[in-house]
Amino acid sequence: MNIPSKPASIDVETHGNFIDGREVEAGNGVMLDVRNPATGDVIARIPNSTAEDIDRAMKSARAAFEGKAWGGMDTRARARLVNKLADAFEANLDSLYRLETLNNGRPVNETRAQLSRLPDFFRYFAGVALARRDSVIPVEGAYLNYTLRTPIGIVANCTPFNHPLMILCKSLAVVLATGCVTVVKPSEYTPLTTLKLAQIFTEAGLPPGVFNIVLGLGQSAGKMLSEHGDINKLVLTGGTEAGRIAGSAAAKVFAHQTMELGGKTPVMVFDDFDVDRAVNYAAFGAFIGAGQTCVCASRHIVQATIYDEFVEKLQAKTRTIRVGDPFDANTQMGPVISARQRDRVLTYVGYGHEDGARLVTGGVAAKVPGHDNGYFVEPTVFADVTSDMRIFQEEVFGPFTSVTPFKDEADALRLANNSPFGLAAAIRTRDVARAHRVAASVKAGIVWINDHHRLDPASPWGGVDDSGIGRECGTESFNDHFNTKSVMVATHEQPFDWYRDTANQQRLN
Repeated sequence: MNIPSKPASIDVETHGNFIDGREVEAGNGVMLDVRNPATGDVIARIPNSTAEDIDRAMKSARAAFEGKAWGGMDTRARARLVNKLADAFEANLDSLYRLETLNNGRPVNETRAQLSRLPDFFRYFAGVALARRDSVIPVEGAYLNYTLRTPIGIVANCTPFNHPLMILCKSLAVVLATGCVTVVKPSEYTPLTTLKLAQIFTEAGLPPGVFNIVLGLGQSAGKMLSEHGDINKLVLTGGTEAGRIAGSAAAKVFAHQTMELGGKTPVMVFDDFDVDRAVNYAAFGAFIGAGQTCVCASRHIVQATIYDEFVEKLQAKTRTIRVGDPFDANTQMGPVISARQRDRVLTYVGYGHEDGARLVTGGVAAKVPGHDNGYFVEPTVFADVTSDMRIFQEEVFGPFTSVTPFKDEADALRLANNSPFGLAAAIRTRDVARAHRVAASVKAGIVWINDHHRLDPASPWGGVDDSGIGRECGTESFNDHFNTKSVMVATHEQPFDWYRDTANQQRLN
């Protein structure tokens, strides 16, 4: 797809699934529209995959996993190929970030910044693959005990609309570096960059069948992929209820699982931290990606001594954010992904009013000249929010944040941990001891101290409770893509006959 710098119109392309290194026809003839969320225009059409389509992709993946071209590739050759794929990604960065902006509505400045870091994931895991060591385990007696790790097999990956390539690459990089294979079901809203990346990687030398894509709706294609009997691991990023459904299906075939689900990130702002800096982080944490991220800074919990100042300055800062055409370099926030998501955000505005919160700014659909059918929402801030309100407890997934006062450290932690979620948390303080103390006590899998949204390929990423299980990134993710085999070698030459001399022999089994 050729994307001009500021597309006024674009040809509507029809895509199929990507299997065995090429696009193939799929579905039963009913096509799904893919829309530009900034205009509402249809930009592509994709199939809704059937059970036969899913099975075809799985068979392709299994054949690649067991075949010589991929399954027989040694570690160093595979690491060189993964590094080559990183180079190919960088060479196509301009077309990828523009296509991402067209498909999910994030401003070009955001997509360029985010996508430019993704080759690092491939290079990091290629390095881990070269550096990894199996264990030699000291055991009692004249034995050599060591472990062998073998790639786990087929990884089914269901990715969301908010960060199509970033969330894909967190999984894809480790899949390729470990010698696994994957079948990806991207969001039906944002499949275009995933298809483009598969084409780029195939042209760069990735063997057919290693990276397959099935398109369609989550409740049908995604469900069939998750419950397919031949998957060995399920990776899913999405809502908590979707995770429960997919995870239950995958558990029936005893597949490993990594799930990054919902979140309601608490940001605890203490009065020893610079208020202006805290406000700048608040705007970034809450409104980057139009707030459509599981780690959105959605609950600001602010010490009472600076509460009024924080609210006033956050109001002023939020009103300066330029909402507009994502292809305009001056735009700072684009649309949400769909009319349905826009309506969800506005529904929570209604909940805020009903429950007695104070609307500080925003709370309405935004008007963008020339984009009358786009799905824009003004960045929204509610103050005087209490922990029993729906906007404090439930994930909105849009440009929406709340502010709640607290008295002391214990009160801040009580409020922060009053949530079914436990993905990320953030702390704003200059007190080093307090920072570490609160980080240890807050319920979260990721904690930022005096920062937000920071991600690194080497740092484990994931949550607890309703925010999911398992970890992406780091050696934690790498190790979970292997089956571990223990090999016990007797190095002695002693005679053995249990049934002749049972009473004098000592064994653990």
